[in-house]
Amino acid sequence: MALPLPEYEGWDATSMAALIRDGQLSALEVLEAAIARAEARTGANGLNAISHRHHEQARAAASRLAGLGPAERARRAAGAPLLGVPFLLKDLGLALQGTVTSHGCAFFQDAVADHDSTLVQRYKAAGLNIFGKTISPEFGQTATTESRWYGRTLNPWNRALSSGGSSGGSAVAVAAGVLPVAHASDGGGSIRIPASHCGLFGLKPSRGRLPTGPRMLEGWMGLSTHHVISRSVRDSALLLQLTQGAEPGSRTAPPSDDMLGALQRPPRTLRIGLLETNPFGLPVHPDCQDAARRAAALCESLGHQVEPVPLPLPAALVGEMFAGMGVVTTTGLLASVHAREQQLGRAVRESELEAVSWGNIDRARGHSAEQLLAARASFDQVGRLFDLFFAGHDLLLSPVTAAPPPPLGAMSLDQPYDDYVKAAVMASPFTALFNMSGHPAMSVPLHWNAAGLPLGAQFVADLGAETRLLALAAQLEQAAPWAARRPPA
Repeated sequence: MALPLPEYEGWDATSMAALIRDGQLSALEVLEAAIARAEARTGANGLNAISHRHHEQARAAASRLAGLGPAERARRAAGAPLLGVPFLLKDLGLALQGTVTSHGCAFFQDAVADHDSTLVQRYKAAGLNIFGKTISPEFGQTATTESRWYGRTLNPWNRALSSGGSSGGSAVAVAAGVLPVAHASDGGGSIRIPASHCGLFGLKPSRGRLPTGPRMLEGWMGLSTHHVISRSVRDSALLLQLTQGAEPGSRTAPPSDDMLGALQRPPRTLRIGLLETNPFGLPVHPDCQDAARRAAALCESLGHQVEPVPLPLPAALVGEMFAGMGVVTTTGLLASVHAREQQLGRAVRESELEAVSWGNIDRARGHSAEQLLAARASFDQVGRLFDLFFAGHDLLLSPVTAAPPPPLGAMSLDQPYDDYVKAAVMASPFTALFNMSGHPAMSVPLHWNAAGLPLGAQFVADLGAETRLLALAAQLEQAAPWAARRPPA
């Protein structure tokens, strides 16, 4: 099928914005190119990445921009660097006024937002034109993007496998060429895992770097944060620069930094610790080990120092913190469902939730306030011990996951809990550590296995040191470019 603007997929958001600003393209042309690709490749009969379509309001916004004269367009672009660039929100945790955020759940299928989230306000101020939302599993509770309500989101590199989660819809939309960058969120690896599975760049910011309000100023007691999945490092850096900073009520935001400037300064020699040990003591698949080791070798070839390191956490704390993560996430689910019950004036029905979610709500009813406080205390201890580690190292390098992308269905929430756990335990042992500690972490697409599947390498920095991660990512992107590596048509 011939799609409009054949050159479209070669542009990142930064390039696209420059073409619109300079009048070489109109915002409407670019939007129609994105919509055409979304419908052709990621609709229900394709990879299945889009949950909601807001095409008409996006077309109206693009038409208004297309009608501007050169001087006015340049004036607006000066304050909105991504003016007219198409964008998708993840269908979880953000509100776009007048539209539904379903959180991947039938119980929220008609939950229309009465406000814009603070981050959405910042996306709009940056000039982004939001034309839809991407699929998430129910409440982002699993590291795959599958749900009873929306079906399975397919990995574009192998359609029998998981795309990762819970931001798999966003990752697939970017990997399929629908757009160069899309919103994502991460409460246990949900940016980094789909970025790894789909061959893209994904950065989870430090706790507090990006706003999560105005209704709730910390997602899952600080476990969850927002950012994007992108093809280029500079798009991630630009969006982070444009959206970082405290909002009214924030108390823990790191100081704002020059994210784009970091890309122009090659990093000094970095001391990098290589962690290959699974925190659960389980095996790590050789392909995932290869991804981390090849990343280590590339870093050494660029002049950095890499040395193997043990996990700087005692085994007892590992057990406590992962148990605490379960307490926090299931209690968060219970609170969200209770709020919706109050809105609707009725109780949720078992048929409106998937099996694992229903069981998690039941488990959450038995949690105590003491358990929640103990969970947060264990997260703080994890953060403290990693802070001590970073006093002697600039970065930590590890696999993103302990196993390659699993078959579809293996981590579905619509199955018995014990079956779900067997697969889920291999998905996020490395990533979830840094949701608990609050440190920034990124997945960089540097390795493809013998089966042609991408496997990312995770790099972690001390709190607030996103510029160090971005500087290294830019260096790696130049040394081992990945933008031209695309999944089969």
